[in-house]
Amino acid sequence: MEKDSQVIFDRNVVEFVTVAAQFCKFLEQAEEGTDRVRFVDTMLKILPLLYVKAILLPPCEVMGEEMPENYVTEEVYEVLRLNLCGILADKDDYLEVFEQDMHYSDQPITNYISENLADIYQDIKDFIFVFQVGLNHTMHDALAICQENFRLHWGQKLVNTLRALHNVHFTGEGAADEDGEADAAPEPGLRDF
Repeated sequence: MEKDSQVIFDRNVVEFVTVAAQFCKFLEQAEEGTDRVRFVDTMLKILPLLYVKAILLPPCEVMGEEMPENYVTEEVYEVLRLNLCGILADKDDYLEVFEQDMHYSDQPITNYISENLADIYQDIKDFIFVFQVGLNHTMHDALAICQENFRLHWGQKLVNTLRALHNVHFTGEGAADEDGEADAAPEPGLRDF
């Protein structure tokens, strides 16, 4: 078995692919009519899992000279972002303190949960798309690119978004009341995303 095959079939890679595919599927099925409480609850469960699975990936480097194909076009990205924005409505924006531009600004910087989720989706879906094609060498390079993007971009966006979603969950609709019970219907388990 070649070196790239050993890495891409590592248990941690298989588990990451599984969680990443579920993350993409959930976002793709979300529509403007989706219940915000359920959506936020599911994101609060899957995002930490996605982060943990990304941290556990075995190290690898790009071996090929050609970049793997991208799946997510500007149109796909924008449709997804708008759907998520519709679900989150007035809870979509939040003030960001970990933005690099914050060093040069005396004003708070507003970020959007929908945009961050769409950014994360773009990297993850491009990665999943290449894995579905099933060519070992290309899969290896897609994994290396996904890891690099995690370190440089979407990992920080994920934790920033998680913080914002935590705030939505505990201060908005579905927040626990004084008795510790949520306002909304029973929350689905992890297996439901």
